[in-house]
Amino acid sequence: MSPFITILILIAYFGLLMLVAKLTANRRTDNATFYLANRQMPWYLVAFGMIGASISGVSLVSVPGMVGASQFSYLQTTLGFCFGYLVVAFVLIPLYYRLNLTSIYGYLGCRFGLSAHRTGAVFFIIAKMITSATKLYVAVIVLQQFVFDAWGVPLWATVTVCVLLIWLYTRNGGIRTIVWTDVVQTFFLLVAMMLILLKIMQLMDLNIPSAGKLLNHHALSRVFVFDDWHSTRHFLKQFFSGIFIVIVMTGLNQDMMQKNLSCRNEHESRRNMLWYGAAFIPVNLVLLVIGALLLIYAGNENILLPQNPDAIVPFFAAHHLGQLVCVCFVIGIIAASFSSADSALTAVTTSVMVDFLKKEKGVALAEDRRLRRRVHLGVCVLFVGITLLFECVRNQSLIDVIYTLVGYAYGPLLGLFAFGLLTKRQVRNRAIPCIAIAAPVITYIMQTFCALTLNYHFGYELLIINGLITFIGLAVAVAPKMTVSQ
Repeated sequence: MSPFITILILIAYFGLLMLVAKLTANRRTDNATFYLANRQMPWYLVAFGMIGASISGVSLVSVPGMVGASQFSYLQTTLGFCFGYLVVAFVLIPLYYRLNLTSIYGYLGCRFGLSAHRTGAVFFIIAKMITSATKLYVAVIVLQQFVFDAWGVPLWATVTVCVLLIWLYTRNGGIRTIVWTDVVQTFFLLVAMMLILLKIMQLMDLNIPSAGKLLNHHALSRVFVFDDWHSTRHFLKQFFSGIFIVIVMTGLNQDMMQKNLSCRNEHESRRNMLWYGAAFIPVNLVLLVIGALLLIYAGNENILLPQNPDAIVPFFAAHHLGQLVCVCFVIGIIAASFSSADSALTAVTTSVMVDFLKKEKGVALAEDRRLRRRVHLGVCVLFVGITLLFECVRNQSLIDVIYTLVGYAYGPLLGLFAFGLLTKRQVRNRAIPCIAIAAPVITYIMQTFCALTLNYHFGYELLIINGLITFIGLAVAVAPKMTVSQ
């Protein structure tokens, strides 16, 4: 596919996003509408759009790419996801609606005080900016590969233009625009996935039954790992990590919960969460099947694959799957990555405004709108810088990088919320930030020690260990003779 055609496709795609933004927002959108769309969003639109925001472009390239090293063992994690969504739907969503929260970290303020409130918000902002920048980086690398490297355009310029375009269509509409653009972007992501799958099956002269039979007897389709406790892919590690990954990346994540809180009521928000969560196993199964078939086809045809597993799907899309699939892949990867980035920028802006600047009230004031726009622009500038840093980890599986970052950044949030929900004790307010900072440091030291002395390498369970250390630290710092009622 020529770079010129790619540019025309991108112009058309962003034209569509700008049209959606124009129809869903205006310059006088007040802060209440920007934050939660006045809690008027239909649950089914939110649920469908959240699929694209969660799966993202990272999954589109990384999940198929991990099949060579991990087979289908990632399904163990997605099984854990399902139980995590039940916790979010029946424990956290009722809590947030009962407290009528705009920022979910307001719960920490109610439970422990201002120090905990702001600590939770800080860790969310750090984690969200980093993980979403990783996902946008995937889209940028695809654009570089298909277009801008040939034209001599530097990476920093591509990143800047991409974030500028996101800023243009999100600056006024807030969460209402995000929900509608997520619907558009999820549609393109799913179309891209299905076309890639159908094309590789066509090349291998397979239909659905024959593809299932081929994979059923192939070593690449191994799902469960019980025989090696040291392996990061052991079932118990991945399953329980999957539960907690969903709890923190969805239930303790302002980005994802802000969309849920835009639903009309608690009942619709819970329905949204359950339907959205149910989509994860089939979607990830399709991605793993794509990865396995691509590897089998490459072996049969003696195709030399890129060393970086995340480059396998883009390589096939560019050279072996035809122009239609290539076009849809580019749109799908851009759509998925931008779906994550745009909602992240909106959520971080909301967190800064509500958690730190206390601009949840007085939402109709013009000066508050101007302040929100300045904060949003500043968040976008910071996002550009963080995205460029991921050139340093280009040769690693980005989905593993994301889950490692999640383990360190969201662990303190997990510990804080768990302590608040499972106990009635109060904690010395000044100790909370210190505990939240110390927990990831201790976790890293433990990880290094175990790797060097015990030949044990932490996998996704890093999150659980970090959260447990935070919980223990809070228990040690309990204030004497002070309790709170739940």
